[in-house]
Amino acid sequence: IDLDTIDVSNLNRQFLFQKKHVGKSKAQVAKESALQFCPSANIIAYHDSVMNPDYNVEFFRKFMLVMNALDNRAARNHVNRMCLAADIPLIESGTAGYLGQVTVIKKGMTECYECQPKPTQKTFPGCTIRNTPSEPIHCIVWAKYLFNQLFGEEDADQEVSPDTADPEAACNYVFKSHFHSICDGNGWIDTAARATASEKDGDIKRISTKEWARSTGYDSVKLFNKLFKDDIMYLLTMDKLWKKRKAPTPLDWQQLEKSETPGSGLKDQQVLGVWGYCQLFQHSVETLSSQLQEKGEGAELVWDKDDPPAMDFVTAASNLRMHIFSMNMKSRFDVKSMAGNIIPAIATTNAVIAGLIVLEGLKILAGELESCRTIFLNKCPNLRKKLLVPCVLDPPSANCYVCASKPEVTVKLNVHKTMVLSLQDRILKERFGMVAPDVQIEDGKGTILISSEEGETEANNSKFLADFGIRNGSRLQADDFLQDYTLLINVLHTEELERDVEFEVVGEAPDKAPPPQTNQEEVNSITNGNKDSAQPSTSSKADDDDIMIVDSDEEEAVSSSSAATVSTSTKRKHPDAETGETSTKRPRTEQSSAAAAPTDNDDDDIIALD
Repeated sequence: IDLDTIDVSNLNRQFLFQKKHVGKSKAQVAKESALQFCPSANIIAYHDSVMNPDYNVEFFRKFMLVMNALDNRAARNHVNRMCLAADIPLIESGTAGYLGQVTVIKKGMTECYECQPKPTQKTFPGCTIRNTPSEPIHCIVWAKYLFNQLFGEEDADQEVSPDTADPEAACNYVFKSHFHSICDGNGWIDTAARATASEKDGDIKRISTKEWARSTGYDSVKLFNKLFKDDIMYLLTMDKLWKKRKAPTPLDWQQLEKSETPGSGLKDQQVLGVWGYCQLFQHSVETLSSQLQEKGEGAELVWDKDDPPAMDFVTAASNLRMHIFSMNMKSRFDVKSMAGNIIPAIATTNAVIAGLIVLEGLKILAGELESCRTIFLNKCPNLRKKLLVPCVLDPPSANCYVCASKPEVTVKLNVHKTMVLSLQDRILKERFGMVAPDVQIEDGKGTILISSEEGETEANNSKFLADFGIRNGSRLQADDFLQDYTLLINVLHTEELERDVEFEVVGEAPDKAPPPQTNQEEVNSITNGNKDSAQPSTSSKADDDDIMIVDSDEEEAVSSSSAATVSTSTKRKHPDAETGETSTKRPRTEQSSAAAAPTDNDDDDIIALD
């Protein structure tokens, strides 16, 4: 089951797809390629999302085991829950460059994928993105937001104009411009009108970013001057922001030097000059606006790192902003890596992990679940000169909010500020991985707060939790019938959450975990090519059936695997590739007397020279 189609960037990380397959269904081509070397195999290819309700618990029960090769946490959480509900063994795996991991999940026997809390994806305060970027990633996030504001689905949380509510900011005067320059969170405001308008919303004309851009005919020069000149000049009026920071330098299209020497080297690895990125910005805006116009009224574009015009736009916009804020500009390759959360892949690592998946699968099919292991592929040999380290599977966590007998969590939030829609989307779906939740309040009446039936409770979305009598100590029961999963939520009301923090899960704060106390010889960061972490095993027992791979190449940047791209557990306490944060579980490295010296079994190792 795979919804993706093959892109050129997929060709270097596996052995099933060739250049002639670009644009075709991954699932279908994988089937055709596999049948070439095993014609008797019975393979059904589904070009679809595994989260489609058609693939319910009964569908999963048809199989003896499930092998995961996913590239995002939401899908992994979902398959984890479906396999638990169907009581079917799941083999999880992941690769990242020279690092890899395979583990087996079985209900009641082992930890599930969600037993250990994982670091959340790195996010940045809105005022940092909009007002005071200090790292290239801030500018890249801003450029992706800008793409959605201009061409995609507009999101109020992804505003790109100066944030006038920034507590650090203080303006001595109102900057006037002939362009719509400011957004106060409700829409774009004509800055000339702002100086004379009263504080009442009705006296200020607001239009959306897309409406304003459309009114200019997506004029690239007007967009450029608004984004990189007018908005920057307005930021300069926020005096307090620049007392301890270097102030940004506005750009003016008409004053830029139009004759620059083109960069040398491969196109994607060139760092252009300012005018080069101005031209790239102009060209990409023209291309994207044409695509939007062709789609018709009300159409939206979706940002994709593999879509050249979209990638050109983000590359140009982010680099121009980097230049304005005195940062070194980045190549298209670097921007793409950060914008797409990409860790480039190594096909041989994927092949090793794919082989290990099959070996664990054979054990399951032979009824030897007790002999299954979590296996880590490390970059450097351990003290026993092994690259592959098998470890005993850990038992389920009693505190897991997914596989415990009665899953229960406590969520800290402000009932007067948290809307029902936020509970549904940000907490239940995004944080707890539900697909179609139904929520009722345990108030003795069984009040339905959220229904998965379309339109039933839509009127509740814009109301606050307090409007339904939810307060400190209230309990909510959330059910996802597709996942056959029920979660009891205890509400802990607070008015002391940090700025830009909507809620906290009590007792689960991996972002604030203490620094790990680890042996670097044994512990390596293993993350999948998208955003999940996987850490060294906490088990103290290691097996002897290792394969030793000697590889003299230097480490490269790494990416998600197509053959086996799933980082599975958080047994290792190590920084997440994207967030730089750590998991909360204290590691117990495999240090024993046996680990200190080689054993006789070393003679049985397979040595592969690359």
